[in-house]
Amino acid sequence: MRYTVLFSILLFAIVMGCSKDKFKSTPSLKFKSVNTRVLQNGQAIEFTLSFTDAEGDLNDSLYIEKTEPTCVGSNFTDHYDIPAFPTSRNEKGDLVVTFDYSYISPQCQRNDTAVFRFAIKDKANHLSDTVSSPPIILVYQ
Repeated sequence: MRYTVLFSILLFAIVMGCSKDKFKSTPSLKFKSVNTRVLQNGQAIEFTLSFTDAEGDLNDSLYIEKTEPTCVGSNFTDHYDIPAFPTSRNEKGDLVVTFDYSYISPQCQRNDTAVFRFAIKDKANHLSDTVSSPPIILVYQ
């Protein structure tokens, strides 16, 4: 009986491990990490996002939004072309997005507490879900 339970748990773990990466036509995007939660003047912030895409046609655009609810002047949205890179079906990998302090600096004469949102679009115009960073403090200088 004890071995039956152990075998069942092992079989469940194998099945779940094999179905971990689900590739769909719509790209998938996940927030992985950020190099700092407090950004000072002269520093850069680096966001790491992971993606999957069934067709491997991700080479289109990355949507970026900075939201600071108490300082509308600090908010922005932008689109960046994703540089062309060799792709294949069932593509997965990481995207690294870097901003210099001067590009995202506070605009209201005080510290910003901002959230950054990201989404990707593939060549077939499939749009991923939007992922968000944790709150980032941008120190006013």
